[in-house]
Amino acid sequence: MDFGTFLIQLLNGIQYGLLLFLVASGLTLVFGIMGVINLAHGSFYMIGAYLAWSLSAYFGNLWAAIASGVVLTVLLGMFLEWLLIKKLYARDHLYQVLLTYGLILVFEEMRSVIWGDDVHGVQTPGVLSASLPLTDTLSYPVYRLWISAVCLALAVGMYVLIQHTRIGMMIRAGATNRDMVQSLGLNIQLVYRVVFALGIALAAFAGMIAAPVSSVFPGMGNQVLIICFVVVVIGGIGSVKGAMVAALLIGLVDTFGKVVELQIGEIKLLPELAGMTVYLLMAAVLLWRPEGIFGRRT
Repeated sequence: MDFGTFLIQLLNGIQYGLLLFLVASGLTLVFGIMGVINLAHGSFYMIGAYLAWSLSAYFGNLWAAIASGVVLTVLLGMFLEWLLIKKLYARDHLYQVLLTYGLILVFEEMRSVIWGDDVHGVQTPGVLSASLPLTDTLSYPVYRLWISAVCLALAVGMYVLIQHTRIGMMIRAGATNRDMVQSLGLNIQLVYRVVFALGIALAAFAGMIAAPVSSVFPGMGNQVLIICFVVVVIGGIGSVKGAMVAALLIGLVDTFGKVVELQIGEIKLLPELAGMTVYLLMAAVLLWRPEGIFGRRT
């Protein structure tokens, strides 16, 4: 592998990892702070992608589609928390799994009714449609670099929000002792509603910005859900920092696993086993630290 190809794959791995972090961080917030196993989290990634496709066609502008889509998904998240999720806080995880799995079926059927079952594409915004030359023959799309920059900016924003703001202090306190926070007069129900809506909006936003570089197709949320749970497990349940590290590891392992050849005799190992590399990484981490890289020991 020459240097130009290595650099492109490195950038692809980082961009994929940062996008995974954006989705998985919402799952980490909901699971780690609220204690809710949301199997429907990937469906909001799918909804975001379909909103980007349909609203960009309506407005003729991807930026307007993203802005309006974020507002819609925040409202959807708050509505779902008020209607369904708030009834699950004191219940066993089995109820959470059953309800959120039911939401997957509902969202898939609604997607089929509203948008159909065809595969769609979203056009890259003109201002970001150029490519940066890396070598005489290889270049890298500016839009992918923009995705990485946006994901990094949101990661920094989440860190500041959770660690250095009043609402972040309330979120951390509610995750530690919900009853004590409530007894101090704070509206923990509102805090949880905001956290759930934020998690949903992050997944949907990831789907929106990923739409121009990937197809918009039925079932896309189910694929990203599995890998996001792997991110949460590797990074440690409830750890946003762990989700970042795990997502980058998975992005690099998955990307290079598909292009690097490791041949023994007549057998090429890595390309054929590329689908297993992520799960082998998870197994290795769990053997080393069963609670995840940044998970709390219990």
